[in-house]
Amino acid sequence: MTEWNASPEATGGRRASAVERRRQALAAGDGALRLRAAMDAGTRPDPTDVEVLVERCRIEPDFFVRDMLTWSLTRHPADVTVPLLVAELGSTVPQARSQVLHTLSKIGDRSAWPHLTDALLRDEDDDVARAAWRAAVVLVPAGAEATLAEVLVTQLGRGTAGHGSTDVQRSLSRALVEVGDAAEAPLTRATTSPHEAVRVHAEATLRLRDDPDAGFAGALEEAKRVRALGAEGRELG
Repeated sequence: MTEWNASPEATGGRRASAVERRRQALAAGDGALRLRAAMDAGTRPDPTDVEVLVERCRIEPDFFVRDMLTWSLTRHPADVTVPLLVAELGSTVPQARSQVLHTLSKIGDRSAWPHLTDALLRDEDDDVARAAWRAAVVLVPAGAEATLAEVLVTQLGRGTAGHGSTDVQRSLSRALVEVGDAAEAPLTRATTSPHEAVRVHAEATLRLRDDPDAGFAGALEEAKRVRALGAEGRELG
């Protein structure tokens, strides 16, 4: 009996067809079908799917599908996913940057750390910046915490007057708390900032650091109250 082996061209053609089927499934008009396609890609990991999954992160409109894309990518080998993910950090599409950062934080491979630039930590898009802060505290190598903290404190007071500003500030405070002792000195320095929003945010973060159970909203209100009482005392004096 003659053994038949497929030619490299035939094998490559089948792989290309499988990738295209995955791409089409992830682009289905029904969100439930896209969710199933993303789940299937993670249930039966195939390295040839990784590029398609990363591509879809740029444009997927449904939060739950995006989260499933991230889960699927975590199911693939990091040496396959991480290079493609870090390449997306330079994308001009904010969703691409934020979803990639979220995914890198879930993978937890510290080889991505050098790609978490100051520009990403200061990104003008709030969702990107928040994802960068979360990824940074997961990926920061031992000994680099102080440098990270110095960059993070430059974002104190961010979004004070904007919609969702409390969420942005809460995310930054949590990141600074997770950095640990390295954040104490720059935070203390920030409490003397000439900008009131920065001072209040720094004080709230220090309070949250000392009493995590208080929650950010409580810590922020207490910092504002103490600041107001101090100002009132100075006026009376």
